[in-house]
Amino acid sequence: MTSDEASAAIGGVHAAVRQHYPRWDVVCDTYSKVGLKLYFAAERLLGVSIDARRGPQVHADEAALVGQVPSELEQWLFDRAESREAFTELFYLPGAEPGSLTLGVVLCVQRAGDHLLTRPVFLAADVMGDVYHCLPREAWAIF
Repeated sequence: MTSDEASAAIGGVHAAVRQHYPRWDVVCDTYSKVGLKLYFAAERLLGVSIDARRGPQVHADEAALVGQVPSELEQWLFDRAESREAFTELFYLPGAEPGSLTLGVVLCVQRAGDHLLTRPVFLAADVMGDVYHCLPREAWAIF
C-alpha cells in the first residue's frame, strides 16, 4: 500500500506531517485527526502506530488492543501463546514491549496522565524478523 492508497483507505484524510528518517530510509505520515502514524519505505507500508487516546480501536480474537492496561494485554498475549507452537509467538523489544509474531503487533505504551495505555504498532509480515530495526526509535517510544 502506498501513502496515497493509505490516505484513501482512511477516508481521504491527508497526513498532517510527513517526516523522513534517513537512517532507516523510512517516511512517517502522521494523521493527527485520526490518531495514526503510518511508516513507509520506498512507498510501501511497513507499519502503523495507533494513538492510545485518539486512534481507532482494533480487535484481535475479540480483544481490544488500543488504550488498554498493558499488564492485562500482556497476560492476554501469554494466554494466547499457549495454544500455539512453542517459541513461535511471543517476543520482546529491548524496552520490554511485548509482541506477537502471528498478529504482527508490538504492544507499546503511551502516557495518559498518571496511567500507561497500550499503543499498538502493527508491522508488515516481512519485517517481523527484525522489528526493532525497521522503524525509527520514535515508533517505539512513549508519546
